[in-house]
Amino acid sequence: MVPTHSDGIHAVEPTTDSSNGPRELKYLPAEFYASRLSDAAKDLQPSAILSLFPLETTPGLISLLAGKPNGSTFPFTSFQYSVRSPVDPSQEQTIRLDGAQLSESLQYGRSAGQADLLEWAYGLQEYAHGRRRGEGWRISVGNGSQDMINKAVWATVNRGDAVLLETPMYSGVLPMFQALHCEMIDDPYYFLYYGAATRPPSYFSLERDEAEVGRVLRFDSLSKILSSGLRVGFISAPEPFVTVIDSHTATSNLHPSSLTQMVAYTLLSSWGYDTLMLHSAHVSGFYKAKRDVFERAMRKHLDGLAEWTPPEAGMFYWFKLLLHAPGVPETSLEEDSEAVIRTKAVEKGVLALPGTVFLPSGRKTAYVRAAFSLLSDEAINEALKRLREVVLDARGTSE
Repeated sequence: MVPTHSDGIHAVEPTTDSSNGPRELKYLPAEFYASRLSDAAKDLQPSAILSLFPLETTPGLISLLAGKPNGSTFPFTSFQYSVRSPVDPSQEQTIRLDGAQLSESLQYGRSAGQADLLEWAYGLQEYAHGRRRGEGWRISVGNGSQDMINKAVWATVNRGDAVLLETPMYSGVLPMFQALHCEMIDDPYYFLYYGAATRPPSYFSLERDEAEVGRVLRFDSLSKILSSGLRVGFISAPEPFVTVIDSHTATSNLHPSSLTQMVAYTLLSSWGYDTLMLHSAHVSGFYKAKRDVFERAMRKHLDGLAEWTPPEAGMFYWFKLLLHAPGVPETSLEEDSEAVIRTKAVEKGVLALPGTVFLPSGRKTAYVRAAFSLLSDEAINEALKRLREVVLDARGTSE
């Protein structure tokens, strides 16, 4: 019988050896990554000040090092916030930041993130993916996972490098590669899965079955399950990469926000991993219900006018507009959703994203991405009704 967590999500079991029980993973040595860092990453020097910060905790040591403002001059005396209980949404839990936690959340922090939040993140990766410390990887916290993705690209890609990308892909990543003039490699919806089948394992988890580990860079985000405005995400990756990313952070934005990290940590630590998974199951259920409303509206208004596969995670529909009437030869215009979405659809009062923005090549495509996370049932129905009119107009037909 497959073990599960309290929310029914399958638990990740340790990789085992038939004779000796749990198998100790073999990880790639640091030398393996030396030739795989970008030129900029190789040239980056660590911050002279930040590299000495850990010594400040040495007992008996008097530090004249850091130019930290004195916390007694800050006007804040406490922060308090309330959250709904994942166990009983009718109940609220109040969490207060004061004392040592407040002092830490108002002060400069470590480039890699606050120690308590890092500790929680290590525990999450073992809980959800079966990965443990001591396997050649570590974690760094950033201002959302996109901050970490951007720094990882900077650490691994040189100007003009050829990079293998999936298609379609998240459009927010493409400018990072385009800025480096690359010839065109995040799991933000891992905790928003609502498919009928068992949640697919992550690459971070699957890597445990390889002969050696150390080729996966995993990006996690709290934006979809706690708050997109907190801007808290983290990377789990081979230590040499994370060391470079920490140095990049130290010389760019210094460190992720201490206050938002503490808000996230105090909530997550009070919940525990089982309650977090229960909360994510509730969030997934919310988006599944939205998906189902969108699916019914798609069938009602775009049956025969579009092709699609219902999503099993996240908050978007990806569908192909059939811009040519049955029996009419396709043309380049009819295969280009951008020409229709950016003009006719807007004129009809509906806004969506043409699929071309998600393709590394930027080629024409009949696909469209539509978000359903914020819309009421009535708005979803009306939007697809208007889109139906757009497709019919493009075909030169009417009801």
